Amino acid sequence: MSLPARYFDDFYARGGEDPWGFTHRWYERRKQALTMAALPRQRYRSALEPGCSVGVLSSLLAQRCDTVLATDVAASALEQAAARVPGNVELRRWSLDDPWPEQSFDLVVLSEVAYYLDGPALRVALEHAVGALEPGGTLLAVHWRHRVDDYPLSGDAVHEAVRATPGLGRLGGWCDEDVVLDVMVAEQAPVRSVAAREGLA
Repeated sequence: MSLPARYFDDFYARGGEDPWGFTHRWYERRKQALTMAALPRQRYRSALEPGCSVGVLSSLLAQRCDTVLATDVAASALEQAAARVPGNVELRRWSLDDPWPEQSFDLVVLSEVAYYLDGPALRVALEHAVGALEPGGTLLAVHWRHRVDDYPLSGDAVHEAVRATPGLGRLGGWCDEDVVLDVMVAEQAPVRSVAAREGLA
């Protein structure tokens, strides 16, 4: 089963303000740098970031996006994010398995969030993500690869599902022992590299 919202409320209550160490762990800072470097466009109009936690990645995305809708299920995480993110970030209490926002995005970032869903719920969420993406929009997924007993899925299982999702084409990615990252493009438009879009290749 997917993890319930109370799991995350309890996790923040036990672990303090930043239980995952988004603000200070080198793993997290490196992953954030990989995420930002992997985005194929210099600028995005509208991004969706489910599972934003305390808003560290949200603040980085805000530098490359006109608007960011950053969501989480934990009220305490959103309270901390509100003190960190700039004005072009909207915070909302929302989960990937809730009804999806009735708006379109040219960027969806699934960072360390999709393995909280079970397999059927993840497939539904990915279908919604494809439906919410504008033609040629980017879906970036990045997850921890080591097994966590509490999580319904592993990071590798999440990325197998992402790569198999109809309507998405893979542009590139990164994988090492700790982290896996995939950059996908909504296939309503041709999947073209950065150099190809700039006429360099």
